[in-house]
Amino acid sequence: MTRPALEDLAVGQEVARREITVDRARLVRYAGASGDFNPIHWNDRFATEVGLPGVIAHGMWTMGAAVGVVSDWLGDPGAVVDYQTRFSRPVPVPDPGEAVVEVVATVGAVDAESRTARIDLTVTAGGSRVLVKAQALVRLT
Repeated sequence: MTRPALEDLAVGQEVARREITVDRARLVRYAGASGDFNPIHWNDRFATEVGLPGVIAHGMWTMGAAVGVVSDWLGDPGAVVDYQTRFSRPVPVPDPGEAVVEVVATVGAVDAESRTARIDLTVTAGGSRVLVKAQALVRLT
């Protein structure tokens, strides 16, 4: 895979796109890895009692899955020098079944002097944006 070069980027250019699935088993594995055992991520009864539509994916899982699309495109996770987002909606995860998170990465800005680009992420699930203002600053060759 050829690493992207700054000179090949243009504002508005789509650089990556991916659909990522998440099911209850993945939530359990993520809870174990992260130490986040909040019952909204595994117990339907509890999740609905606190006003959620059911079990939801961890916000940090969603955030990490989205930026993974950028680091895979770059071929180097160390090239992501900053990443920020806001959570706008939860990602409900059915049982049985899975939720699908779609990530589209486009060039939002290019800074030739600093050799960086801002990559804007559109992150949706079920037709709704689940992350807003999701932006990764990347350093390119």
